[in-house]
Amino acid sequence: MPAVTVENPLTLPRVTAPEGASARPVLAVTTAPQGFEGEGFPVRRAFAGINYKYLDPFIMMDQMGEVEYAPGEPKGTPWHPHRGFETVTYIIDGIFDHQDSNGGGGTITNGDTQWMTAGSGLLHIEAPPESLVVSGGLFHGLQLWVNLPARDKMMAPRYQDIRSGSVQLLTSPDGGALMRVIAGELDGHEGPGVTHTPITMVHATLAPGAEITLPWREEFNGLAYVLAGRGSVGAERRPAHAGQTAVFGEGGSLTVRADEKQDSHTPDLEVVLLGGQPIREPMAHYGPFVMNTRAELEQAFEDFQKGRLGTIPAVHGMTASGPQG
Repeated sequence: MPAVTVENPLTLPRVTAPEGASARPVLAVTTAPQGFEGEGFPVRRAFAGINYKYLDPFIMMDQMGEVEYAPGEPKGTPWHPHRGFETVTYIIDGIFDHQDSNGGGGTITNGDTQWMTAGSGLLHIEAPPESLVVSGGLFHGLQLWVNLPARDKMMAPRYQDIRSGSVQLLTSPDGGALMRVIAGELDGHEGPGVTHTPITMVHATLAPGAEITLPWREEFNGLAYVLAGRGSVGAERRPAHAGQTAVFGEGGSLTVRADEKQDSHTPDLEVVLLGGQPIREPMAHYGPFVMNTRAELEQAFEDFQKGRLGTIPAVHGMTASGPQG
């Protein structure tokens, strides 16, 4: 972990916050509870217990794995609907097949991202390919839900297939950190993901003892989720470890530092940095639907039950019960 890396980070553009940028304080560090999703793959609920005013426009994020499956163990999700938001699936290690009722679909693997704008609604399924089910193997990823403003909730669905080779790679002044910009921009360097709600999504790897202080748009919120390793967040160096989320307050820069000593199985600090422009609209969220009012939620359920969100296609080798040989 992770798949996307470089031998010499010093060949990359270097990023640091300008002198005088106000440091964002750390408001809280929370620990994600663990559970199971879909047909039984393990997840950590990264945003559990965090007040939504600090998350907006993000709704939820699950860390899927890291798990080493034995043959026959890999699991996915059954067909299910979405409306009113975007799902972002980032595969750090492993492989996943996706298909939706709007014709989107494909296979994402090490470092790839699938960006699905559900908009007015669709059905989709995510599952490991048959080869992984047969062989077993490593699986590790993230799924992030990003809200859509009311004006975009009923837009036509859209699918983006973001390959690992297209992410923007950056480093810190001393080369001690590698940043992968998946969506949005960092210090003027843009990632490939096209978003309706302005956000920044960065996966950073920090070598032991390395520190980054990054410029952060003041109108955005700021979150840091630790995928693996141990370190600290903020200029005050508040401790944070794997499975914890740091919530930053207002300011023009944020700081993350890796501890000098890491575990042998996680040699570096791996952290996902998120920022977004808050939508600040009423939110009605239930299950796979994220709308603005209860009446819109009820309409979404009715549309799903009457088949208006699409039908399950029998293509790409995927059926209602998952991948088929």
